[in-house]
Amino acid sequence: MTHHFLSNMTGIILCGGLSSRMGSDKGLLRTDVANWATDAARKLQDLGIPVKASINTLQENSYAHSLPGVELITDNTVLPVKGPLLGLLSAHIANPTEDLFILACDMPLMETFLLKELYTLYQKQDAEVFLYTNEGEAEPLCAIYTAAALHQIMTMLREGQLKKFSMKFTLDHLRLATLPLKEEQKKYFRNFNAHADLNGL
Repeated sequence: MTHHFLSNMTGIILCGGLSSRMGSDKGLLRTDVANWATDAARKLQDLGIPVKASINTLQENSYAHSLPGVELITDNTVLPVKGPLLGLLSAHIANPTEDLFILACDMPLMETFLLKELYTLYQKQDAEVFLYTNEGEAEPLCAIYTAAALHQIMTMLREGQLKKFSMKFTLDHLRLATLPLKEEQKKYFRNFNAHADLNGL
């Protein structure tokens, strides 16, 4: 069993979703000070870790311009997966020895203190994935995936054992350390997918 405490960590902002319901690129939506992707990157940088952004091939130009100084990892189109798992595994292939702290760009209400709590759990416990649970359901898009966990997902993929490309199916096969969200923390995990959701911002 590989222990993760000696690993390096990289933060990964997941921006590669197609944002089909929003009608425009979610990562580039403006906040008071920046865009969502930059905002997410800053929150992870507050942990003192390097941060990169996971994007799809159509986003290269816009993100090179909108996220200056942040290294971009473009989806590895050889992988036969879709959705957030594609971004996660593409980031792993680009950083195979790193533990990855994943944060989706469409959680603009996320607070750094929640990221720090997860980081503390990671420093204290031995597991393959560290995440919050909301009413018992995993929150896989604000989570720490160790290099060992990602290696295992890649092995499952190669051996045809990844029957579904959903994050929740994948998590069923890994050792998790979880923090249950308190009632007042749930709002920070709100996902914004459609314009109607933005009215709450």
